[in-house]
Amino acid sequence: MTKSFLTRIAAVAAAFSLVATLAAPTAHAFPGDPGVAPTHAPLPTPNTDSCPYRSLPAPAVDESEVVQPGETTPTPLPVPATPVGGEQLAGCGVISDPAAGPLPDRLNAAGWLIADLESGRIIAAKDPHGRYRPASTIKVLLAIVALDELELDDPVEATPNDWSMEGDSCGMGPGGEYTVRDMLTGLLVVSGNDCANALARLLGGYDATLDKMNQKAADLGALDTRAASPSGLDAPGMSASPYDLAVLFRAAMRNETFRQMISMKTYQFPGYPKRKDVPGDVDHPSWTMGTSNTLLRDGWPGMLGGKTGYTDDALKTFVGAAERDGRAVVIVQVYGLNEMDNLFSTQAAKMFEYGFAAPESVSIGTLGSDHVDPATGETHSADGHNDDVSPRSAWTFGLLGVAAVCAALAALLWRKRRRGR
Repeated sequence: MTKSFLTRIAAVAAAFSLVATLAAPTAHAFPGDPGVAPTHAPLPTPNTDSCPYRSLPAPAVDESEVVQPGETTPTPLPVPATPVGGEQLAGCGVISDPAAGPLPDRLNAAGWLIADLESGRIIAAKDPHGRYRPASTIKVLLAIVALDELELDDPVEATPNDWSMEGDSCGMGPGGEYTVRDMLTGLLVVSGNDCANALARLLGGYDATLDKMNQKAADLGALDTRAASPSGLDAPGMSASPYDLAVLFRAAMRNETFRQMISMKTYQFPGYPKRKDVPGDVDHPSWTMGTSNTLLRDGWPGMLGGKTGYTDDALKTFVGAAERDGRAVVIVQVYGLNEMDNLFSTQAAKMFEYGFAAPESVSIGTLGSDHVDPATGETHSADGHNDDVSPRSAWTFGLLGVAAVCAALAALLWRKRRRGR
């Protein structure tokens, strides 16, 4: 998937309307911030005021989205006449409230969003409904579906299709003893594409899993989202927006199992016996895998968890949440890059700090607010959650206990996620 030096310059220059000297990307599909020598010169913030990604992501720079013979290019998802989350979110440039203070500098993601995780109030955003490739952040949606339908202790048998998957892997192999819990943890901690493939098989197969993922996205009001692969590897028609990724992550964080897994710095992933069909092979013991989330790995104060992503077409993506002094903030970054002295994770930390400092009254829109169904025109709640009441969130229930006034709501949320535990 690695492109030549000149191809990468041309692609990024066209997408960002800038000229920068770029080195070739890494061979991994979904690397986290390595914290070592960066690969990109300083970049100006991409200008999206003219809504270049309203309907579709930027053109692909490789052949990952070339349709197969006999197939057709997917039709772009319809753009809702009324922007989901509020009228202000119709804008494609930077949207903010002066009451929140000056925005962080040097945010090079083409699209981003900062919101209060609990209330859903959006604090600031850039191109919130622009359509971008999500890369591995789409695994959050796969996890939501899997937690709804699969039992954590059910066994999983690895197949050659699993261990031959492109990109990052947890190291599944023949004869290994795995469970759904292992698959989900590997999916979220190190972004294992082998785990994504195995989960898709358990959910009914590749196409059936995509149907379930896309139906779940629509049910949650993520109308810019189309999963075209369970893992996030680029494929024709793939898209998501900063708004949608925040909605999906917020929904996932209501599930206790997801919250536990996304917060893990390490996990002991099972090994497998030596392969008889490989001369000289030896046993493959279990190994301690570490999170691809740099802020979590490095102990950034208050980091609850997050999902990284990267492909040559998506560039760097991230969605995650952090908490400080009782306030939780969710951020999204899409179509960005590391810089020499400004890593993507450094930019994420700036966004979290901005969210923590913003007055709680600041709101340019709402995650999961009522929206108009593009097919029927019917107005309904995007995520089934009453944002007008601003109830305490599930993650706060776990920390502070349940007040009597919220008991009924807590029971409802418990029933909704029970099957995922």
